[in-house]
Amino acid sequence: MAGEIRGPSSLFLLYLFLCLASVVASQTLPNNDQKQILLRIKREWGGEPALDSWNVDTSTTYCQWQGVGCAADGSVVNITLSDQNGTRITRPIPASLCDLKNLTHLDLSYQRIHTRFPTSLYDCSSLRYLDLQQNGFVGAIPADIDRLSPRLTLLDLSGNNFTGDIPPSFGRLPAIQTLWLHANLFDGSFPAEIANLSRLQQLGLAYNSFAPMRIPSEFAKLTKLTFLWMAKANLQGEIPASFAQLTGLTQLDLTQNSLTGAIPAGIWGLPNLQYLYLYKNNLSGSIVIDGTIGALGLVEIDLSMNQLTGSIPDDFGKLKNLSLLYLYYNRLSGEIPASIGKLPSLSTLRLFSNGLTGVLPPELGKNSLLIDIEVDDNKISGELPDGLCDRGAFNSIVVFNNNLTGTIPPSLGKCSKLNNFQIHNNRFSGELPDGIWSAMNLTTVMVSNNTLSGTLPEKLPWNLTRLEIENNRFNGSFPSSADRLQVLLGSNNMFSGELPSSLAGLLSLQTLVLGGNMITGKIPDDISLLKSLNDLDLRHNRLTGEIPASIGSLPVLTTLDLSANHLSGPIPSEMGNLKFNYLNLSSNQLTGEIPAALQIRAYDQSFVSNPGLCASKAYVNVSTCRSGSGGLARGLRILFFVLGAVVFLMALAFATFVYGDLKKKRNGGDLAAWKLTSFQSLDISESSILRGIRDDNVVGGGGAGKVFKIDLGDRGVVAVKKIWNGRNLDSRLEKQFQSEVQILGSIRHKNIVKLLCCISGADTKLLVYEYMENGSLDRWLHRKRAWFGGEDRSRDEQLDWPTRLEIAVGAARGLCYMHHDCSPPIIHRDVKSSNILLDSEFNARVADFGLARMLVKPGEPDTVSVIAGSFGYIAPECGYSRRLNEKVDVYSFGVVLLELTTGREANNDGEQCNLAEWAWQQLREEAELSDAIDTAIRDSPYMDDMTTVFKLGLLCTETLPSRRPSMKEVLHILLRCHRPPGVGYSPIAEQDVAAPLIRANTGSRRQKPSHGGDHDDHIMACNV
Repeated sequence: MAGEIRGPSSLFLLYLFLCLASVVASQTLPNNDQKQILLRIKREWGGEPALDSWNVDTSTTYCQWQGVGCAADGSVVNITLSDQNGTRITRPIPASLCDLKNLTHLDLSYQRIHTRFPTSLYDCSSLRYLDLQQNGFVGAIPADIDRLSPRLTLLDLSGNNFTGDIPPSFGRLPAIQTLWLHANLFDGSFPAEIANLSRLQQLGLAYNSFAPMRIPSEFAKLTKLTFLWMAKANLQGEIPASFAQLTGLTQLDLTQNSLTGAIPAGIWGLPNLQYLYLYKNNLSGSIVIDGTIGALGLVEIDLSMNQLTGSIPDDFGKLKNLSLLYLYYNRLSGEIPASIGKLPSLSTLRLFSNGLTGVLPPELGKNSLLIDIEVDDNKISGELPDGLCDRGAFNSIVVFNNNLTGTIPPSLGKCSKLNNFQIHNNRFSGELPDGIWSAMNLTTVMVSNNTLSGTLPEKLPWNLTRLEIENNRFNGSFPSSADRLQVLLGSNNMFSGELPSSLAGLLSLQTLVLGGNMITGKIPDDISLLKSLNDLDLRHNRLTGEIPASIGSLPVLTTLDLSANHLSGPIPSEMGNLKFNYLNLSSNQLTGEIPAALQIRAYDQSFVSNPGLCASKAYVNVSTCRSGSGGLARGLRILFFVLGAVVFLMALAFATFVYGDLKKKRNGGDLAAWKLTSFQSLDISESSILRGIRDDNVVGGGGAGKVFKIDLGDRGVVAVKKIWNGRNLDSRLEKQFQSEVQILGSIRHKNIVKLLCCISGADTKLLVYEYMENGSLDRWLHRKRAWFGGEDRSRDEQLDWPTRLEIAVGAARGLCYMHHDCSPPIIHRDVKSSNILLDSEFNARVADFGLARMLVKPGEPDTVSVIAGSFGYIAPECGYSRRLNEKVDVYSFGVVLLELTTGREANNDGEQCNLAEWAWQQLREEAELSDAIDTAIRDSPYMDDMTTVFKLGLLCTETLPSRRPSMKEVLHILLRCHRPPGVGYSPIAEQDVAAPLIRANTGSRRQKPSHGGDHDDHIMACNV
């Protein structure tokens, strides 16, 4: 019996042992398989540096390899290789990834994988999370995208180069909760089938150039949606009223589209809504709230730049969490609800450019950490609230162009953080609180056109850059120190006393306007210290003494008005060195002969009411200078005149009958047929230019004609561009000419080449520019033949890095001015190193606007009919889009930055790829960036700055225009590098350069509107 019992027990134990062994085997064998799969993936990936830790020889287990995550049983469930330590993957995704059967999480974001969508990922059947954002994927998304894992909850394809339509099959991914498709190149449509994603919580379609389309009303079925981001997606029509059903929505962003109609009243009833962004559309009608506002959790509201009418709803005063309210650039009327001043969280209020009336909410600033208010360009009356700075955070007040009255509240003098104070064009009276001048961060004070009084401190705040106090009643003496002051407009006040005996404390001044005061004494001799001074206006004062000769050494002075004073003595001959756009020395007591260089028609009203002045030319509008003469001298003059007349008539007859045809060709035909249009105050005649149009004066040329260097003697040297020749005029060249004349004749900037005049004939058009002694940048960088008065210095000398950076900063300032400070903005469309000219001090000038276009409306892209530009500099979108914006200039300037840092030509000396492609290839291959730097400058203490500018060039040449920085951002980064070696400043890392340019992929995912981007009227951009 016992034996019968022992037999089955033994069998049971054997069975149990075999089961345990099987369990052990099941836990170890797959783990070995997992390791081998990872090693195979590494081999198929070509041994990418990001996978260096995937090594069988290391002491760590594969679960500890970089980017690998395992479950408790050792199976690989997570691969995350998101830009590991700056090492990026460039090769296609291997199919063997899907051999990891338990892989649920795959993150390959911020790599450089430039292929089509990897359909091999269809085999990853367990995948729940797939992040491929910020790569270089191209082409259309496959129509069968729904073959991805049915368990997928997150799919991020944003920041790539996908084109075409978004396929309807996206609507057949049943588990999707987050779908990011923003910032691509989609130019087709997006499907209404997305509404079938019943679990969808976050949807991003923003920053795509879709074909014009309406928002599908079916999207209202996405009842679990919390985040909807469709900014700048070419949306049209109205916002569906059915959006009132999206009760889970916390953020709605439909900015920068062409939406019309009214804002659906139901939007204001969404119970969870926190962020509402609808700015820069064509929305109209009143803001209507049915019943009581339901979205009481609203934190930010931006409805700016629309056509909204009516009044601001009183219900906005119930939004206890509201911190930001933007309603500017609309057509709102009525009063600002007083309840808005009681909001406990309000920090920023921007209501400018409407038709608002009434008074400012009296409790503004008393109940919240108010930071800034901007309510300018309205019809607001009353006084400023006295509690704006009660919480100590207030830093900016912009209330100009209203009907405000009373005195400035003394409490504003306690605003230690105040930096921006703009109250001009109101009816304020009294004195400014003393404390305003002690605010450490104060940069801008604009109080013109009020009736303010009081005195200015002897030393202005160290950080103040702009002071405008014109047409007030300020008195006392002028400040003697202002470290960073660039603009001072103080005309028509009651200033008295003398100008400071030393101007050494005002070295940053660019504009000084103090006309219409009672200033006495002399103009200081050390005015020559103000090397940046461009505009000097001291008219209608009581100045005495002589004009100092040192004024003639101000290198950029173009406007000078010293009229209606008591100045005496001669006009310094040194002033003839300056090229004035405006000169007025009238109504003084000046004597002697006017310097010869100033005796031109442009200044014929500049010297009137100076009885002691004379000139040798009658058209200067003063008396003619006389010299002693006797009968013999008079007789000799008559004799010489007669003989000269005879010789002249003989020469004229000879030229007419023997050399008539030759003369006509050399001088461009009959002078009467030529028309001269002047843009600068210069004494240039048609004949003096036409005589210089000779082959021996040719210094360059291009597709539009030849360039001549013409020496005008004491009037200097000019460059003349003959932009066509022939009677069958080409319409394209005609447009180039009209564009260049229109633009250059109307703008003034020290980094844009000056157009002095244009001369038009029947079959020839001439543009006369200031002459740039050092030629163009490309001749210095690429060792091409250059003309410098017959001496080719560029072949022997090298541009060091500080000079190259100075050139880059100068050119960036010129382009920044064109993009951000011209109204309307200007696109150059042919930025290249040969169009960046250098003067004798290597200061840069942007030149050749033959391809530029004036934008019809600020912020609107220009429509062009042909691809224009130069090979190697043309932005990719020029090949497939007719709607271009200023980012084409940013791309071209990025190529110039790459030229400056690498010394290579834009077309890479005829190699297969251009310079931009070559530079990106260096980055993809993880090459040492220092090896890409020009060997002529590589051994210098500036290597960190050179590689930073190289990276900036890469960012500027991104394929997607929206990823490129603005010229304002480019200039900012260049200025951070613009410093002597050894200064205490850490180089900019690549991620720091790229930080403001890469769209956030968490949190708000919104570029917060700033009163300084597309629509900045109050902040002085680019500091030009």
